[in-house]
Amino acid sequence: MEGRGTVRTVRDVRDTRTGRGAKTKDEGPDVPGEWSAYGVLLQYLRKRAGLNQQQLGDAIGYSLEQVASVEQGRRPAKIAFTVAAERALQAGGVLEALQGEVDRAKLPRFFRNFALIEAEAVSRFDYEPLLVPGLLQTEAYARALFAGHCPPLHEEIIDLRTEARLSRQKLLTRVPLAELSFIINEEALRDPVGTPEVMRAQWQQLLELAALRNVEVQVMPALRGFHPGKNGPFVVVETREHKHLGYFESQGVGCVVSASAEVSTFALRYGKLRSQALNVDESARLIERMVGET
Repeated sequence: MEGRGTVRTVRDVRDTRTGRGAKTKDEGPDVPGEWSAYGVLLQYLRKRAGLNQQQLGDAIGYSLEQVASVEQGRRPAKIAFTVAAERALQAGGVLEALQGEVDRAKLPRFFRNFALIEAEAVSRFDYEPLLVPGLLQTEAYARALFAGHCPPLHEEIIDLRTEARLSRQKLLTRVPLAELSFIINEEALRDPVGTPEVMRAQWQQLLELAALRNVEVQVMPALRGFHPGKNGPFVVVETREHKHLGYFESQGVGCVVSASAEVSTFALRYGKLRSQALNVDESARLIERMVGET
């Protein structure tokens, strides 16, 4: 999230949690430069190898239309495409070097800079009152959120947003491990997103991820009363350079907070929330009961 001055407000507002603001296919092309750059490089490597688009497609297991779409920047290359193209074109790793940028460009524009910060974080503390945090969402839960967008998103946009969200989850198991903490309101866990089966799978995934030694999941119980999280969701991250940043979203506006006094306030609030939420064992038992109730 970005804000004014040290807290610069982003006007290109799109909500990374629900997908609000993403263009539909009918609203016209919005091709990220990263996709175009990848396509130009792919075309150069293909021609250097003396292949036409059909021949490259045959060599890597993709159709002529898929290869053409990637070269023209209309469709982002997935990692499987890149690995196959690297091998067929003896690209020497240059396409793989671009894959991270290609994946990041699937995210809403305002969120991409924070995604870079997040991917390199040594710690990340997240309070979420309304939804399961994106880093913990199942594919079905994330897809249900994007499918509920109003006005409706084109299916292709839903796919891209879902892929991007799941790609961010590499942070959970990245080496070196990042220290990750999540506090989620009980109401957010009980509020149905998708079918009962989607919610049950989501609760089960929370239990599995909470068992990772670098991940803590705490639940803020319902009817707790007033607490510092009533002002809304926020994240506190620590970079590799040990710089602390805050991040929050509200009503489709995202902000990164870098002023030390304001980040300190975020950290203080998070510490207070940690003390008021159920501890990790109590939280796991609550989620287990929710699974058992379905």
